[in-house]
Amino acid sequence: MKEEIKQFVVENLSFLPQEVIVVVISALPILELRGGIPLAYTFDFSFFKAFSLSLLGNALPIIPLLLLFHPLSNWLMKFKWYKRFYDWLYHRTINKSKNVDKYGAIGLILFTAVPLPTTGAYSACVAAALFAIRFKYAFLSILTGVIIAGLGVGAAIYSIF
Repeated sequence: MKEEIKQFVVENLSFLPQEVIVVVISALPILELRGGIPLAYTFDFSFFKAFSLSLLGNALPIIPLLLLFHPLSNWLMKFKWYKRFYDWLYHRTINKSKNVDKYGAIGLILFTAVPLPTTGAYSACVAAALFAIRFKYAFLSILTGVIIAGLGVGAAIYSIF
C-alpha cells in the first residue's frame, strides 16, 4: 500500500519539481520521511538534500496536528463514525505508546524515532495529545525523533546502495 500511495503521488505530481514531490511525500501520513528519503535517492539527490527536504516535509504537519487535534476531535465527537474511529485510535495509540506514557517527552522521541509503520510524527502527535504532553515539549520531542529517524533511514538507504 505504501508503494502504491507513493507511486500515485509521484505520477500525479510529476508536473512539480522533484524537490517539491519529496517534500509532499514526506508530509503525508504513513509515508512521512520514510518514503521521502528513498524517493529522493531515486532522484539522485545527495544525502544532505534528501534529508533536508524530507525533514521539512515531515515537520510541516507537526504544529497544526498538535494544536488542532483536541479542538477538532471534540467537535467531531458528535458524529458516531468519528467516535468509533477515535476510540479505535485511542486504544491503538495507548497500546503502541507505552514508552510515551512511562517516559513522557523522552518516550515521545523514541516513539517517533523508531522507523516502524505507525510510529512516525502523525502517531506521535496523537500520542502527545492523548497523554497531555505540553506543546513545547511535544514539538521538540517529535522533531528530534523525526531527525533521528531521518538519519537512520538516510544512513540505511545511502550506505546500502
